[in-house]
Amino acid sequence: MLLINLIGLGLIVLIIWWFWLYKPQSTEVTDNTDRSEITVIVENGTYQPAHISLQEDKPLTINFIRKDASPCAATVLFPDLEISADLPINKEFSVQLPAMKKGEYAFHCQMKMYSGTIVVK
Repeated sequence: MLLINLIGLGLIVLIIWWFWLYKPQSTEVTDNTDRSEITVIVENGTYQPAHISLQEDKPLTINFIRKDASPCAATVLFPDLEISADLPINKEFSVQLPAMKKGEYAFHCQMKMYSGTIVVK
């Protein structure tokens, strides 16, 4: 009985950490060229980095490397920009984003299980 209670307590702690305490990796794109570029790894149910910040009016190239075989990881959507892409497994795939105005732009899989944000300053 004690073992079952300890397992239950461990699961509760894990749920609290995952939904309220976990902060995905964040990266700021600092590039003085005309186009910025970043690589995002799709693995273990997350985008790494999941939060990307960059300067206003700069186009961005995101190179996705999908290591996760999950069908949900196969597609990335940028709903505010009306862009979607199918990501091949274990290959780099580039998504070209136009220059954006200040604000937050979400990207995610088709079921929103994988999610990230682009913050334009």
